[in-house]
Amino acid sequence: MAKKKTLSDLGALTNPEPEVPEVVEVEATEAPAADVAAEAAPATDGATDEAAPPPPPPVEEAPLREQQLDKFGRAYATGRRKDAVARVWIKPGSGKIVINEREQEVYFARPTLRLVINQPFDVADRKGAYDVIATVKGGGLSGQAGAVKHGIAQALTRFEPALRTTVKRAGFLTRDPRVVERKKYGRAKARRSFQFSKR
Repeated sequence: MAKKKTLSDLGALTNPEPEVPEVVEVEATEAPAADVAAEAAPATDGATDEAAPPPPPPVEEAPLREQQLDKFGRAYATGRRKDAVARVWIKPGSGKIVINEREQEVYFARPTLRLVINQPFDVADRKGAYDVIATVKGGGLSGQAGAVKHGIAQALTRFEPALRTTVKRAGFLTRDPRVVERKKYGRAKARRSFQFSKR
């Protein structure tokens, strides 16, 4: 005769509690206790990683470059802007700047041009710390001032490699690529048309 089912039997059928201990017992019998502990450890680490944000990536500082000096203890660099090319030497001194064997006040009479060539020293906080000797050719005064500035910035980073980041952030190590646009045929200049005559 079939056995009658009671309410307790119904609760046992709907509640899957008896199955969970059986699975745990099977794992415990198959694997040694040390392996179970090892498997449990990464699970807890994963839980802590999800709770805590990942650490920020380490910031790697660029290694300092070597100081580049000639036999006279000067740093040399070439600067360019438009059609002008400047050869620049710097060495520790009183801040005297000589361009094409003339003082900067004589060669660059406009104060704005003198401000331009002193910008690298202002940014690096080295005003009056270096003497500059430069020879520049090609282009006009504005292009020559830009070329001298570019050369001073390059030479400054070769004399003091620690200043490279400061000068580079100011944009003085990048050669300005802007040059005059070429003239086109059928036009008076690069874009200027000839005067139109109706009759």
